[in-house]
Amino acid sequence: MLSFLKIRVVVDSTEIYPLLNDQPVVIPVNDDHPKVVVTDGFHFTKPLELIYNEPSYYNFQIACAINDLQLLGGFFLLIFFYLFGFLTDFFLLKVVSFAPIVYFLFLYYINRKEFIRIEAA
Repeated sequence: MLSFLKIRVVVDSTEIYPLLNDQPVVIPVNDDHPKVVVTDGFHFTKPLELIYNEPSYYNFQIACAINDLQLLGGFFLLIFFYLFGFLTDFFLLKVVSFAPIVYFLFLYYINRKEFIRIEAA
């Protein structure tokens, strides 16, 4: 799902760096305790304060609650159950076909605080 969202890193609420798909980004900081937030405009991570005692670096990876494989699998489940329900005229299969959409909407809207995560790489 990260490939569809425009993810940005905000450093100290002043500098914004866009993240591209699977490409590392080097973000120089001048302070000893910068705060980093990752956002897509709707979801925000908790501010992460980085502590530098000496010249060093941090290596992070941005993760999403819905990865691309889950999104593709949900799309195929939706199509499979709906077409199977359409061909057999079994209404329950048509209703079950909407389960992936309900699950993804739950993760996207209700579970907003854990949708985008900063993980150690």
